[in-house]
Amino acid sequence: MLEEYRQHSAERAKLGIPPLPLTAEQTSELCELLKNPPEEDKEDLLMLLRDRIPPGVDEAAYVKAGFLTAVAKGEIDCPLLSHQGAVDLLGTMVGGYNVQSLVDLLKSRDSNLAAEAANALSKMTLVFDAFNDVLNLSDVNPYAKQVIDAWAEGDWFLDKHPVPETITVTVFKVPGETNTDDLSPATHATTRPDIPLHALAMLESRMPEGIETIAKLKEKGHPVAYVGDVVGTGSSRKSAINSLIWHIGHDIPYIPNKRAGGYILGGKIAPIFFNTAEDSGGFPIECDVTKMQTGDVITIHPYKGEITNEAGEVISTFTLKPETILDEVRAGGRIPLLIGRSLTDKTREALGLETSTLFTRPSLPEDDGKGFTLAQKMVGKACGLPGVRPGTSCEPMMTTVGSQDTTGPMTQDELKELACLGFSADLVMQSFCHTAAYPKPVDVKTHQTLPDFFANRGGVALKPGDGIIHSWLNRMLLPDTVGTGGDSHTRFPLGISFPAGSGLVAFAAALGVMPLDMPESVLVRFTGELQPGVTLRDIVNAIPWVAMQEGKLTVGTENKQNVFSGRIMEMEGLPDLKLEQAFELTDATAERSCAGCTIKLSKDTIAEYLRSNVVLLRNMVARGYQDARTIMRRVAKMEEWLENPQLMEADENADYQDVIEVNLNEIKEPIVAAPNDPDNVKLMSECAGDKVDEVFIGSCMTNIGHYRAAAKVLEDAGVVKTRLWICPPTRMDEKQLREEGVYGVFAAAGARTEMPGCSLCMGNQARVEDEATVFSTSTRNFNNRMGKGARVYLGSAELAAVCALLGYIPTVEEYNAIVAEKINPFAAELYRYLNFNEIEGFEDEGRVVPLEEMPKIEDILGIPAGAK
Repeated sequence: MLEEYRQHSAERAKLGIPPLPLTAEQTSELCELLKNPPEEDKEDLLMLLRDRIPPGVDEAAYVKAGFLTAVAKGEIDCPLLSHQGAVDLLGTMVGGYNVQSLVDLLKSRDSNLAAEAANALSKMTLVFDAFNDVLNLSDVNPYAKQVIDAWAEGDWFLDKHPVPETITVTVFKVPGETNTDDLSPATHATTRPDIPLHALAMLESRMPEGIETIAKLKEKGHPVAYVGDVVGTGSSRKSAINSLIWHIGHDIPYIPNKRAGGYILGGKIAPIFFNTAEDSGGFPIECDVTKMQTGDVITIHPYKGEITNEAGEVISTFTLKPETILDEVRAGGRIPLLIGRSLTDKTREALGLETSTLFTRPSLPEDDGKGFTLAQKMVGKACGLPGVRPGTSCEPMMTTVGSQDTTGPMTQDELKELACLGFSADLVMQSFCHTAAYPKPVDVKTHQTLPDFFANRGGVALKPGDGIIHSWLNRMLLPDTVGTGGDSHTRFPLGISFPAGSGLVAFAAALGVMPLDMPESVLVRFTGELQPGVTLRDIVNAIPWVAMQEGKLTVGTENKQNVFSGRIMEMEGLPDLKLEQAFELTDATAERSCAGCTIKLSKDTIAEYLRSNVVLLRNMVARGYQDARTIMRRVAKMEEWLENPQLMEADENADYQDVIEVNLNEIKEPIVAAPNDPDNVKLMSECAGDKVDEVFIGSCMTNIGHYRAAAKVLEDAGVVKTRLWICPPTRMDEKQLREEGVYGVFAAAGARTEMPGCSLCMGNQARVEDEATVFSTSTRNFNNRMGKGARVYLGSAELAAVCALLGYIPTVEEYNAIVAEKINPFAAELYRYLNFNEIEGFEDEGRVVPLEEMPKIEDILGIPAGAK
């Protein structure tokens, strides 16, 4: 084992990165070697035990904790470790499998061991249920009393250095906009859990010499600060922060292949990216960066809110946000601060002490007496309050949490570090939509292992080929509830969601709550009627188009204006949309950099959706999906709402930061997002005639009606003039479309049909040709996302089909003529949605669980049979 690991280490060293952490099997072999260590290997063996094993509830940590516990108790002899030394190493394991051993050692007859265990626990915060064990023991055990007193005093926090008065850094500047795909390229998605390896791809397209430049800048002897005009737009992937911090942060003692810290300065920093930096112990600062250039040495004055150059001149000012940021940086991140502060507060409450003044506490905004918006009421409900004002720091209950496969392995690692053995959130779902179609060996392993990891903790695991996370997670939602997901397009059409990086998603799943600084809201009010030939996707693009006309949104990165950035978009005026349609609007708020979104819908349309979803979820249990009890618990809550449907509404005097009016009567032709920026929206007539090489109809922005409509456009037209990709969002859509003969039309058109999932949208697997001009129904058109040098238009499935038919973007007259002939006469039949409760026998399709073995709701909820 040792020689193989040394060879592996040498191979990784050639890449300039450390070896992978030890697996459980390697750790077992290591422990055997430690019982009788060869003289020449002693130092290496001890280093591996101390520094190269993951913490928390990783399988390798289980082996390590067991070995160290046995050494500490004298059950195993290790020449390199004293009993006390073993306890000391147990104390470096963060939390999880080591905690119970340390609690037991508080009762050791050896006072030195008990004292060492007390010292270790005093600075540990991931203790969870063991808190009560220590508290009860503290009445009779002085070492347990020492731990309780330390938690009450916040020793875990005091042990860390406060943020200094001045921080001198060297600037590494990436001008313009940096999106998360620049920092964590989708083409390298399979390496994301391997942080050092994945970090080698950072900026490979955006600034190929970037990593080498950072290394040279470090030679000046200062930390390197990442500086950009606009930083972190795009997806919620934590791998972007992981990669950045790997190059500009610092090692975390005893935790292999992960770093924390780092300074990030941006004229604008995307909200999710900002929050993920906070969670990772980074120090993000929004400020004017125009006077900073690569190589400059600057000094940050965090308490003054100033940045000076080498001459001492103030070149920028800033206001710290949130108020707790200095505590977060000191604690090693927002998540460690929240967990530790909660432990201190809980301990002081148990002891009858006043709340600690050690921490900076978020201040409550003044109550202006105005009403609450819909979002503010939903978050309020999740906090046990009537509403929550913007600027309030809160921790709403997470009812629904989603995880997808390119971030799922990272979420898994975060859950292990959080010592999570069971989910507290009501429903946590894992999908496999980004990797199922073209799985690499590492993806196959993920498909095999991740479902059990989630199901064993009470989560719901989809299967490869089921389809897109959002198309499924939306089917599991409850009205007026709050959730999150590890994908920036987790934008609920029911309730509200605040997408996040994998670290915060893990926190929400494990603890059932999520930290939130309540954002302001912008109201988007729709009036008028949808005009002929104009689709809902055109209305999606009409939102930024109207904002641009009003000067509230700009495309350029210099002095970027975006009224939506970091705020909640709240939409009203289209109450009778089906949920599938409503998601087109909520989904696209990710491209506006919104923190979240709501949409006002009618009880009837929501009830129709839930009745369908009840049957879908029952069918999942019949098919053997796990965790069955979690799924049936959600069914019960849906049925409970259906028995007494109630919906929150915004107060008439609710206060919005801004109001955007979108008059549908004034939108008379399709609107597209032109290359290569989702904000670069233009009327179709401005782009007419542009040759199109490839067309993609797929992604979470589509539903079954779009495929029927596209097929109608292509019917009897022969092979299309472009390369055409077809990828429905779920296996249920695919099955229905095949039964209706729609796939036959696509085949006749020469289309390439893909397994239900994300396909071209993320660009991590299938890709368009280099330099191609593409018309796509997907979510984003960032540079190089779908293909190297690709020019990508975003728009409706209907327009996409017309582009495939003609080989170019049509004129308004051409488009309207095709729509009038091929779509309008059949609209009622085309735009029907999947109501599973209306499909005969659907609940029993694919059944592998006999009816008599199905979980009973009354058993799950503890309700006596026949009782209400």
